[in-house]
Amino acid sequence: MITLHHCMSARSFRPLWVLEELGLPYTLKMLPFPPRALARDYLEINPLGTVPLLEDGELRMSESVAICQYLVARQAQQAPTPLNVAVTEPGFGSWLNWLHFGEATLTFPQTLVLRYSRFEPARSLQAVADDYTRWFLARLRVLDGALAQQPFLCAGRFTAADVSVGYALMLAEHLALEPRFSPAVRDYWQRLNSREAFQRAMKAQWQAAVDQGVSTVAAPDTRPA
Repeated sequence: MITLHHCMSARSFRPLWVLEELGLPYTLKMLPFPPRALARDYLEINPLGTVPLLEDGELRMSESVAICQYLVARQAQQAPTPLNVAVTEPGFGSWLNWLHFGEATLTFPQTLVLRYSRFEPARSLQAVADDYTRWFLARLRVLDGALAQQPFLCAGRFTAADVSVGYALMLAEHLALEPRFSPAVRDYWQRLNSREAFQRAMKAQWQAAVDQGVSTVAAPDTRPA
């Protein structure tokens, strides 16, 4: 049985969404944010104190995009899944690029916006938050070209790359940046968050938080030192 350690709407939402898309059984363990401060015993299994942490037998993984790639590759060994793009497919390289673009290019600058606008809102740092907001929005425009001819980013279908990028859009919505999306990106985000698996993941995290006595308020997804 797969176990996913998760904070509400944090980066760990990516693998939660993939698990729902794949229909795999899992146990969801909710943590207060930040777990390194509020759930000190968690450090015994994840010294980083961050989420996600995925446990699959003896395996431990802590990077959200790597977990998504692992889950779809693992599933593809048993039965084909459209979320995976095989190395033999023409879209494989594009898939890998978008998969990591979602975290490295789109989520990273937003964590700086969160840190310097909400955690350390000193006047001298607001300029940093503003700069990285513009940085994020400028790179978000890359999606327009990819979405001009197809509803999803690559391989002619919804894949784990859309989950990776979709989480970055979810985080942007929490930062009230959704009104600044282009029409194409706004429509894309609507397609993503309307998916049944996305809605199931949202419900699963909320219900697990209630059942486990953890706050249902979305965790600000950044990793303060």
